[in-house]
Amino acid sequence: MSPQIKSIFLPKNTRMPNKEIKIYAPGPHNTIVNQRGEIITPPDNWAFLPAGDAGVTRKVTSKGNCWRIQKKKGRRTISLGIWAPAETIQQATAEMAATRNTDSYKKRQEYAAQRREKQQVAYEQEFHQAVKEFLNFHPQHKELETKMARAITAHAIPVGSGTVARTSMIPLEERAARAVIAWMRHQTTAYDHLNIQRIKGERRRVRRLLAEQSVSLLEKYRTGLSVDEKCPLKKALQREK
Repeated sequence: MSPQIKSIFLPKNTRMPNKEIKIYAPGPHNTIVNQRGEIITPPDNWAFLPAGDAGVTRKVTSKGNCWRIQKKKGRRTISLGIWAPAETIQQATAEMAATRNTDSYKKRQEYAAQRREKQQVAYEQEFHQAVKEFLNFHPQHKELETKMARAITAHAIPVGSGTVARTSMIPLEERAARAVIAWMRHQTTAYDHLNIQRIKGERRRVRRLLAEQSVSLLEKYRTGLSVDEKCPLKKALQREK
């Protein structure tokens, strides 16, 4: 049973300890709740800084005396923003704007962007090769292997895509394997149109069965068996440019 929600209001002139950063969660109806489920209200002279500007956020949190609002989304913890004295946020915003207007900052940003682009290109090539190695098609199907690896890489590799290819938590080989199975689930099965019952574990069970089908289908291409035009994988690859 969830704890009874109580409201805690801080006096207008409450002095908060310096260098103190607390972690709270969003509550119902745009409220804030602490670890005990109690609704808390920030002081009147505080303001909310939404997540998104890392530079300003770092400057504000470096001064301490703020509340970080976080929520769980699956296995991830997402920061929604911070509450802090309005004066601190205004000062940090002004300082960051002045910094970003300098030539040295602009040059650093340009260099960083170029470095990220080079890293992205290198990773794209590395991931593409890992996908090809996982597919490992028979020589007579190598043309389809290359086309499939290119399609999967184009789908999975973009920054912000949220695919398994963007995680560093698992080895590259496993990322490639999962990306292949995920692509096949959407391109060669009826997964996107299935009416899956809202039962715990049912979606996972369906995905596992479809993954087994995909692995069986890949074996035909790995062993060099002939495939007809009705093959779902061949039809999916024909749709690719």
